[in-house]
Amino acid sequence: MNEQRVSHSPGPRQWLGLLVVTGPVLLVAMDGSVLFLAMPQVTQALSPTAGQALWILDVYGFAVGSLLIAFGSIGDRYGRLKLLMAGAAVFGAASAGAAFAPGPELLIAFRALMGVAGATLLPSALAVLGELFTDPRRRAQAIGIFAATFAAGFAIGPVIGGQLLSRFWWGSVFLINLPVVLLFLALAPILLREVRATRSGRIDVLSVLLSAAGILLTVYAIKHAAAQGPSAAPTATGIAGIVTLGWFTRRQLRLEHPLIDFRLFRDRVFTIAVITGLLPLAAWSAVAYLGGIYLQSVLGLPVLDAALVALPGAAVLTVTCIVTPALVARTGTRAALITCHFFIAAGLLLLLPTGVSGGIGWYLASTVIAGIGYGISFSVVADTAVAAVPAERAGSAAAIAETSNEIGNALGIALLGSLAALVFRLEGPDLAGTLDETLRIPGLAPAVIGEAKAAFVTALHAAAVIAGILHAALGAFALRRIPRTFPGTGDAGTEPLAQDAVEESGVR
Repeated sequence: MNEQRVSHSPGPRQWLGLLVVTGPVLLVAMDGSVLFLAMPQVTQALSPTAGQALWILDVYGFAVGSLLIAFGSIGDRYGRLKLLMAGAAVFGAASAGAAFAPGPELLIAFRALMGVAGATLLPSALAVLGELFTDPRRRAQAIGIFAATFAAGFAIGPVIGGQLLSRFWWGSVFLINLPVVLLFLALAPILLREVRATRSGRIDVLSVLLSAAGILLTVYAIKHAAAQGPSAAPTATGIAGIVTLGWFTRRQLRLEHPLIDFRLFRDRVFTIAVITGLLPLAAWSAVAYLGGIYLQSVLGLPVLDAALVALPGAAVLTVTCIVTPALVARTGTRAALITCHFFIAAGLLLLLPTGVSGGIGWYLASTVIAGIGYGISFSVVADTAVAAVPAERAGSAAAIAETSNEIGNALGIALLGSLAALVFRLEGPDLAGTLDETLRIPGLAPAVIGEAKAAFVTALHAAAVIAGILHAALGAFALRRIPRTFPGTGDAGTEPLAQDAVEESGVR
């Protein structure tokens, strides 16, 4: 199919089409983080338990991550533009439902539905871009803009959320999606063309169910144990989740057309690239969420001021995403993969001097330094993963790389957030499961309030230290184990993601 295309410079229709496509992409990324500063207000309005608060935050990411590959295959068969428009419509409807949810249970349900719809948007959007831009150089530019938009969405989500919350109620962070969705639904049929691809094999529905069930059962057990302590029921649930994930893994190794090709992990460069897709987003999401609570509930900053404090780190992350490809072309992918982890580790450890009475300067320094590492990692993961495997498996590699980003975003809140909840429960006054719940208890003595805030700061430090150690260890491992050159890369860096890989996987 590629050989029949004639390369030509893109016209206004192509660039307008790119602008239209990046709207839903920005929303999908932004909604992974827009609640970080909103959670104190959500907690005050809906009174979720500690476990429900974590589910409100991360059920979206789990839904997106567990369904990305499946929806890429569905789009191949039934049309990617058709799936893109259907997903956008459902995303808009679920956003409206979340905005007016009367309780935490319905908010969790609508967030899950937003995640399901978001999983339809990412694979189809990138495939439609490949059809818009037939010239390889322009297509690489468009894909770079796509990637930068996705990373920027994660970074600016808390900032936009803070701006909205300073003027409106917490549901406004969801209603902002509606104008973008409506504009996309009006313009997409005019500017974009339908895209289909021929794929071998069928979607293995059992694999999709096993992966989603295994992840959710395991995470539920971890959250329950962190928030309420270990007991028989969550322990049994966790064991069931681990067994389900083991069943899923064994099934993938036997299928001719697996949902995830685990054999790719035999290549150490590919494995490091995928972990680099997962771990930085896990650290960023957890620290951004805990940092929002720290700024508002510990230091007492208004939500607008908290958003402004988050702005420099978001700006650095976004700019780094944009300039990284040019730097990698000079220094090579190996240097980027190693450097990003040490920057993130250093930034996270800068949170340790923060305290109950102050620490905004340290928090700013942390987000800026870590933001450099996050920006590098977000920019190089997919191309590195693709370059590390044979060409005929590039699509599977790209799919796994994108899935690792979404799962990382959800796992950070689930695991590091649960660790923070456990530390708060052990170190705090043990009056409620979260800091915000504790502070809402009437008649608290100043000493108890101070104890609760100090316990939360300890919890923030614990999450930052664990994430920082993991990044430093991965950076050291990459330094020793990644060869100076590997297939598809060299001193000139990584080649752009091939169009065939985009068409095969539907994700990046």
